[in-house]
Amino acid sequence: MKKIQKDIDDWVTQYKIGYWTPHEMLARLTEEVGELAREINHQYGPKKKKETEKQKEIGDEMADIIFTVGCFANALNIDLDKHFKRVMDKCYGRDKERFERKDT
Repeated sequence: MKKIQKDIDDWVTQYKIGYWTPHEMLARLTEEVGELAREINHQYGPKKKKETEKQKEIGDEMADIIFTVGCFANALNIDLDKHFKRVMDKCYGRDKERFERKDT
């Protein structure tokens, strides 16, 4: 994730405005998650798009979320690699017996 965070920082820091405030980023993240939810609902749920609406790529919506989380992390000086490792350690530690395993 260091590369993602660096790519984001390289892009953001070329502009005077810089990173948004934490409140603005949280609002932006909420907006982006809503756009992903809307697209999932259109493609897999009961609510279909209007004929005038273009279908969006679910991957693009996910990438918007990653970008926003990267901005958030950079602005708060958070190393996402470190924190993601903690999450995975938790999955393989605390949650290792939580779900039924596939037969191998």
